[in-house]
Amino acid sequence: MRRKLLIILCIITFIIFVPSYVYGDIGPKPSVIVNFDGLEGETYHVTLLSEKSSTGPYSAVGKFKGDERYSEGEEGYEIWKKFVDYRDKDGYYFLQFFRDCTETSEFKWTYYPPQKFKILIYFPESDSFAVSKVYERYAFDSYYKADLSNVELKPLSTFEGIVAVKNYNFAKEIISLFLRIIATIAIEVLVALLFGYRAKRQLHIVLITNIATQTILNIILNTVNYYYGGLAFLFSYLLAEIVVFIVEASVYAKLLTKDSTGRLSKKGYAVLYAFVANATSFFIGIQIAKLIPGIF
Repeated sequence: MRRKLLIILCIITFIIFVPSYVYGDIGPKPSVIVNFDGLEGETYHVTLLSEKSSTGPYSAVGKFKGDERYSEGEEGYEIWKKFVDYRDKDGYYFLQFFRDCTETSEFKWTYYPPQKFKILIYFPESDSFAVSKVYERYAFDSYYKADLSNVELKPLSTFEGIVAVKNYNFAKEIISLFLRIIATIAIEVLVALLFGYRAKRQLHIVLITNIATQTILNIILNTVNYYYGGLAFLFSYLLAEIVVFIVEASVYAKLLTKDSTGRLSKKGYAVLYAFVANATSFFIGIQIAKLIPGIF
């Protein structure tokens, strides 16, 4: 009965922490990010041509009545019109989303980007285009890098054959993985000391148990985040933490109480430690995620 009560308290605690991150449609959406090399000194605008004529709030001109996003005389209209008038040989659509990437050398489509797309670049100074072959989103956040240093632009023409390569930062993700594991273990060991588990054997049990559970947990969460994104990550985090709590509570109730005296010999106390340790690491992890979203 006591264990069931603790599990219910754990679930309630997690539900309290999670709502600040999940608000219906403002949850994370897939994205496509393209970085460009070799275009220093060039003025250029970028879009993604879509296999389909609409995605999310974006659509090709004429798909719906009155769907033109720009009007004559409006800032950006001339560039928009150039993209509208472009005719792709494979019938891919311009969905009226584009960005001036002259200063950033980076194009981001972070809200309902097309699944299959071509990268299309317009150079107003030479009134020319450059277009890539077909690419596809390969992860929740799909990163590409295109090198155009050897591209020769001719006025009033289209260069075909932009090559983009996947540019997902796996090194960053691995560093993030280890930082999460180390931070969680440090927090739970500190809580163990506060609970009075200070013997080498007890700390060894806490350390080994956390290395096992946190490694498995974080590998699963990284995989979920890669393929399904932040919202799925949060839901998986919630469910996985409950499973981790149950596993750790069972291990601690059996091993931490062995050869212990006083309150440290009580299984309920060990289960309470598991709950407080996991709730604390979860809460601190959420706070760190607010401050350093690129790491946690």
